[in-house]
Amino acid sequence: MPDLTFLPAVEMARQIREKKISPVELAEAHLAKIERLNPKLNAYVQVDTARVLREAQEAEAAVMRGGVLGPLHGVPISIKSSIEVAGMKCEAGTRLRAGFIATQDAPLVARLKTAGAIVLGVTNTPEMLMAWETDNLLYGRTNSPWDLERTPGGSSGGEAAAISAGMSAGGVGSDGGGSIRVPAHFSGICGLKPTPGRIPSTGHYPPSGGPFALIGVVGPMARTVDDLKALFEVMQGPDDGDTCAAPVPLQWPADDEVKRLKIGYFEDDGRTPVTPETRQAVRSAAEALRRAGFQVEPFRPEGLEEARLLWRKFFVKMGGMLIRPMFDGREQDANPMLKQYLDWSAAEPELGGPALLDAWIRRDAVRANFLAQMRQYSILLCPPAAIPAFRHGERSWIVEGKTVHYLDAWSYTEWFNLLGNPAAVVPVSYSREGLPIGVQIVGLPWHEEHVLTVAAALENQCQAWRIPPLS
Repeated sequence: MPDLTFLPAVEMARQIREKKISPVELAEAHLAKIERLNPKLNAYVQVDTARVLREAQEAEAAVMRGGVLGPLHGVPISIKSSIEVAGMKCEAGTRLRAGFIATQDAPLVARLKTAGAIVLGVTNTPEMLMAWETDNLLYGRTNSPWDLERTPGGSSGGEAAAISAGMSAGGVGSDGGGSIRVPAHFSGICGLKPTPGRIPSTGHYPPSGGPFALIGVVGPMARTVDDLKALFEVMQGPDDGDTCAAPVPLQWPADDEVKRLKIGYFEDDGRTPVTPETRQAVRSAAEALRRAGFQVEPFRPEGLEEARLLWRKFFVKMGGMLIRPMFDGREQDANPMLKQYLDWSAAEPELGGPALLDAWIRRDAVRANFLAQMRQYSILLCPPAAIPAFRHGERSWIVEGKTVHYLDAWSYTEWFNLLGNPAAVVPVSYSREGLPIGVQIVGLPWHEEHVLTVAAALENQCQAWRIPPLS
């Protein structure tokens, strides 16, 4: 019997509507896989089996009645445990929130439920989401289904591991510096970081406010681009609780419109080297899109280094300024990775009012210059990271004879948080060790539909998705 848990989410929904599979059958298959694999992967921190089965039975009854069904009716999904799901843990991996149970759904969760999705449970994160490796003092580390000795990434590492291993049809992560895109790249799945405000971040912890509203977003993760599209369509739209929200209409472009977009690609930023296989993946992606009829040319934007340095001010320095006081008198409750992050924050230059204002103004100037360059190339291709998935605890790597440090390895995603561009990751190839390698597709703000359309073309050309060894 085929493994139902690896069907695309849109295919699950179609077969449910056509009564070829039942929501109960699908829920039971996912719950069985979670029971078998989660002890090894530690992707979920909470699964509500009784509620899942009850909702699946209700979904099946609705199908049999012939009622109106939502686009995700009966599809089992997961949610990162930093996003509120009523009745479930929302601890963001920290002892400071141990046992915190959400009393209401975040708007995006409510929208997914209205579309018929069934939330299996909530997934593991690094403490306060401040790492690219998922580990904390509450639940321990999450392992990759590609290699248990490696990380699925962070901070949406639990989500990536669950989706990659077939323990979820798709789900929701959050991203302030690559936290959707790096885990997608590490785990061989797809992920979308939207423009701030396109999908409401209301109900996320830590909240996206002040300068963090400029860089922190929530977005879909799935095994296929069509599933990303389906999740995005349901989740997108303004909400009063999101300070960046705007009433942008959903508008999928026609094929000829997309083919007129010029695509620029770059293999590295001239500062942080990437592995030869990562470099080749970008070249392969560029060639694949040429075969699909796109005009693709080499192009490396200016201003990336200043964007990287400004991102550090916003995410590392300001983040540390907000988080450090929370642990006053409770220093023993911070795990080693968070302590390391706070040390990095403390090492950054002090940031008083004038310096903060200057950073904000410089950010806007860099962004304006970047967007002006994108008038020529409205889609960019580049790596999502310097390396594939790393072994637990590693903090530097030798790449092309140069040491690449931890924060620098993810600068390829950090820029676009600072600049506010939507960006997706799609698997393209594999390393010699058999680890997935994705490529990042970047678009103009509020043009997620263009990004996802190009991502679908790339996915169709490469056909790179595989079932991981541990599945």
